Amino acid sequence: MPTQPAISDISHLIQLSVAPVFLIAGVGSVLGVMAARLSRIVDRARVVEGVVPAETDNNGPLHAEMMILERRARVISLSIALCTFTLLLVCAVIALMFLSALFSFNTGTAVAILFISAMLAFICALTMLLREILLATAGLRFGPVLK
Repeated sequence: MPTQPAISDISHLIQLSVAPVFLIAGVGSVLGVMAARLSRIVDRARVVEGVVPAETDNNGPLHAEMMILERRARVISLSIALCTFTLLLVCAVIALMFLSALFSFNTGTAVAILFISAMLAFICALTMLLREILLATAGLRFGPVLK
């Protein structure tokens, strides 16, 4: 039967888990930004959808905008999924750290792999966010359209 860890061991483990908890808060904030962007995309798509049936040409500007909005929604949804996966991996790191302290087994390699995986997922999520921002700004035109 495993021995119970001392209170000092548990308090030290809590101190070690503070950094991943701050990471969870930071990724959660980025996730909130992504969700807000998705919400704005959906709102704009609903407005454009209300006008598109009046447009008979499938190659018109509103149809093109709908295609861009659809693409942006897919990209930001992928980014949200990657951020969520990042959060799950960080939570797994924290849980594994506590389990290793409670049951006295070495999880250094597993924790490192999970943390590196979390960072890679977050890098991919931020890359997708950047891609969505570039898609959003690529079609922007300010002022009168000159032909």
